[in-house]
Amino acid sequence: MLFTKRLREGIRRGRIRCSVRIWTRPHVRVGGRYRMDEAHIVVDSIAPIRVKDISYELARESGFDSVDDLLRIARHGRGDNVYLIRFHYLPPGAWDGPVWKRRRKIES
Repeated sequence: MLFTKRLREGIRRGRIRCSVRIWTRPHVRVGGRYRMDEAHIVVDSIAPIRVKDISYELARESGFDSVDDLLRIARHGRGDNVYLIRFHYLPPGAWDGPVWKRRRKIES
């Protein structure tokens, strides 16, 4: 998952924890870990939604000033399926321990 530079600081600080994507099919999976700069995000959930479900509040929660602002960024490919993706940020080094420690961190 790629994010515009203007959203990355909000993601790092935990203010942005969701993203609306318009794809032909999901490009991420629940539990998947995706690099963002020197850290990672982990996908917590993926839900299909409709464009009309995108409210001002959801746009703000996603880091945008308005629904139009969000849609300008989200509508860049061929897809027409809308997905709400919720995720959490893992700072650098948070994924470096043994597998059993990583699972415990994710579950807590």
